[in-house]
Amino acid sequence: MSLAGAPSLPSAHGESSPGVMWERLLSEAEQLGLPVQFLKTVPSDFVRFEFDDLRTYAAEYHPGEHRLVLNRSLSFNAAGRVLKPLTKMTHKELQVLYHELFHAYMDYRVFIGERSAGPAGVSNGLMDFARKQQVCRYGEVAIVPVVQRQHETESRYLTESESWEALNETWAVFIGWAIWSQLEVERRGGEAMVHQQRQMNRWAQRLGEAFLNGEFRGYYVPQDVDERRITQKRFLARQSQLTWEEAKILMIQVLGFTSEVVGLVERSPGLSVIVGMPSGC
Repeated sequence: MSLAGAPSLPSAHGESSPGVMWERLLSEAEQLGLPVQFLKTVPSDFVRFEFDDLRTYAAEYHPGEHRLVLNRSLSFNAAGRVLKPLTKMTHKELQVLYHELFHAYMDYRVFIGERSAGPAGVSNGLMDFARKQQVCRYGEVAIVPVVQRQHETESRYLTESESWEALNETWAVFIGWAIWSQLEVERRGGEAMVHQQRQMNRWAQRLGEAFLNGEFRGYYVPQDVDERRITQKRFLARQSQLTWEEAKILMIQVLGFTSEVVGLVERSPGLSVIVGMPSGC
């Protein structure tokens, strides 16, 4: 159900419009110590929240339509009206939510124009970098034709829309993982990650393991109609996963890490191999 087109219905949290729900989302995310600065650049009425009984995926974002479709399980009391309080979500649910919120942010940056002055002092450097990576990293990628056989890969030249989607999905995978991993580390350590070096070291160790396991890979929907009859999504292969350079930019521009914190992560023993890998651009 689309909240943007629905009648004003009060809830246990007092939402009467998507804008109010967006503001509550940001407030609750701040209370949980999650990054919100990049989301504050998005107007409160930009994203249309909808809930549905999704079968294959927990969420879908439709750029251009500015429409975020979430599974009903992410709504308050599973009623499909308003977002469930973030404090009631599992770490995996917050991972899914932030994955889609990043899509919304990128959609907004495209919507307002990449050279426009960003609100709240957010740099356009991320978009400049994204367009560069789209050409030199995601224009030609390795894919896994059969998901069950990860070591069998093929090279593909992507169209402009395919390469942009592949980049967005790869980056969103990283953002979602970063949120989940932060929450897991803080649950065990009991304090804010960015304020405790031991916690950051644990996060960095997890990051290195995720890189080595090839976890930061996205996908794209083939433009070719005949190919879509075979598969709706082409998943990238391990060699086309996120690079360390991309991760650094996302940590600073989206997650809000300081240069000092990124330097601490970069010097982590578990990341030495990853940091030294070529970016491909």
